Amino acid sequence: MASKPSKPSAKPAKGKKTDATTPAAPALSDVRAKIDGIDRQIQSLIAERARFAHQVGKAKGKLAAAVDYYRPEREAQVLRMVVDRNEGPLSDEVLVHVFREIMSACLAQQEPLKIGYLGPEGTFSQQAVLKHFGRSAHGLPLASIEEVFQEVASGNADFGVVPVENSGQGTIQITLDMFLTSDLKICGEVELRVHQFLMSRTGRIDDIERIYAHPQSFAQTAGWLRANLPKVEKVPVSSNAEGARRARGNDDAAAIGGESAAHVYGLKKVVMSPIQDDKDNTTRFLVIGRSIFPPSGHDRTSVLVFIHDKPGALFDVLSPFARHGISMNRIESRPSHHAKWEYGFFIDLAGHIDDEAMKQALAELKQHSAQIKVLGSYPVAVP
Repeated sequence: MASKPSKPSAKPAKGKKTDATTPAAPALSDVRAKIDGIDRQIQSLIAERARFAHQVGKAKGKLAAAVDYYRPEREAQVLRMVVDRNEGPLSDEVLVHVFREIMSACLAQQEPLKIGYLGPEGTFSQQAVLKHFGRSAHGLPLASIEEVFQEVASGNADFGVVPVENSGQGTIQITLDMFLTSDLKICGEVELRVHQFLMSRTGRIDDIERIYAHPQSFAQTAGWLRANLPKVEKVPVSSNAEGARRARGNDDAAAIGGESAAHVYGLKKVVMSPIQDDKDNTTRFLVIGRSIFPPSGHDRTSVLVFIHDKPGALFDVLSPFARHGISMNRIESRPSHHAKWEYGFFIDLAGHIDDEAMKQALAELKQHSAQIKVLGSYPVAVP
């Protein structure tokens, strides 16, 4: 007699998996315990890093001030290694920010750096200071770009941060003009993504009769303003933070600027964001100091070349760099204010002043120019 076939096993309910293929979800308390353990390790390692950073300071000997301990080329190298090691899930920008704050706090063990910037508090310049130097540096809000240069030159500030160009609106001429007479050097650069917000006390667009903003912000939002608020009075002010301060006391006024200005000056109602015409709107800032630092391995050199108005003058300036394989990132001309029809060319070049090719190119250039002024060699901005 044939054996009776065995009864097939019951099928799992639709949408469910068997215990054999689905591991049990970890308990929330177990996950949190793992995170707490990792946090303890991170905190311990940060403390250990701070102790080693303090030893570096001791190894350098007794120096005059905090500025003598600061090495921008070393910071740039560390941050590039952070980016190279990153395999996610956090972005490069987030990890760079974390490590920048760690380095800022470690450096401040000696003494906080004093950084001058175009104030008042709440400007994009202040955001650039925080991005580049971290929150352990001491920011000095100043009334003008000229005053930033003066405070750094006098030693009242260790470094300064000044805007030099915007991706949509071009060069900030006053910054370039200051280099015509200043002996300060460019020590670094910061690229800051700029989001413009329309802010007011009431948050209602129909209430707005006038808007306060820096002229650069008006230029960056011109298209949006034409389409949405064509009849509103536009009042230029010295900074977006000043605009927010003036707008906070009136229901019919608004300001354009960053979110930080809104928080500082009590404009908690964002009418519209972002309103800049270019979604990738970015401002480049320069870090100015009193010295040129060693190479970081990925650097930029800025020079100011004075030439007389004659046929082929610009070709004579640029050809030595082409012959020595040096890429030019940017060129801008300004009247020199030294002699009639004499111009100064601001040129950004790939490489460091200590590179042999750069030395040879600048030596050749001296034969064709009235004067060459090296403004600085500094690390290319890390995202």
